Amino acid sequence: MHPAPSVILFSTLSGLGFGLLAFLGFGIPQPTGFSAFIWFFIAYALAVGGLISSTFHLGHPERALKAFKQWRSSWLSREGICAVAALLVMGLYASAAIFFATPLPVIGWIGAALSLLTVFTTAMIYTQIKTVPRWHNITTPAMFLSICIAGGALLAGQVGIAIVLLIIAALAQLAHWIIGDKALAQSGTTMATATGLGDRGAVRAFEPPHTGTNYLLKEFVYVIGRKHAAKLRILAMALMVIAPIVLLALTQLDSVSGSTDHILAALAVLSHLVGVFTARWLFFAQAEHVVGLYYGKR
Repeated sequence: MHPAPSVILFSTLSGLGFGLLAFLGFGIPQPTGFSAFIWFFIAYALAVGGLISSTFHLGHPERALKAFKQWRSSWLSREGICAVAALLVMGLYASAAIFFATPLPVIGWIGAALSLLTVFTTAMIYTQIKTVPRWHNITTPAMFLSICIAGGALLAGQVGIAIVLLIIAALAQLAHWIIGDKALAQSGTTMATATGLGDRGAVRAFEPPHTGTNYLLKEFVYVIGRKHAAKLRILAMALMVIAPIVLLALTQLDSVSGSTDHILAALAVLSHLVGVFTARWLFFAQAEHVVGLYYGKR
């Protein structure tokens, strides 16, 4: 599918933001006063910034509020409701911590759960799409949630937990790639089934259905070379997981000073962010929508 920058920014930034909100809600760490303001400002900037960026991909952003009415059948609607609920509940928790130096554990736990639920609903928007076999399996929510939680631990400064969670995120991402690479072939969908001509013999593309491009080709048919995809996967894994783990390990050395420690931690976060962005670009670029079969693009 076409890797729209707005959606990549949304899924990357909001995932990290809600991941940090989840850790703050669980009291890891548990800042108060001005320190709490800084922590929550970073979390809200990422979460809200990501949500806002997603609206740039909408054909009619002014109609976005109507999505909240379809919560019974739409994961997009459920995502919006969960996001608003998480931000409101965590706003109450943040206010108590900032202005009254009084964390409210139960409110924090509820807000943390809603934050993780928001990321899960985001993942389910893609998981539910049967016409994209690469997404239509359990590895999609597993990958989204594991990266969200690992990023949250990284931003929260929980070095030991972050290293373990980054390894889990790497395994989830690898599983998504491995299973996804076989998904289209195992789905049983071919050009014969796409055109409905399978009962007449072997089907092949003689000419394209039309001479110009259209919306389907623009949005749902995007082809990336295997060599380029392999290089980007290595780059994504190196930046998202390996580099942050190495940098976090260096922060634990006795010879590292306090100022250097903060620089290394910041570089770990930046590397992880770029790595997740690369992985999310691949998430969309490698998504083979079955409509491409009709055009002979798969």
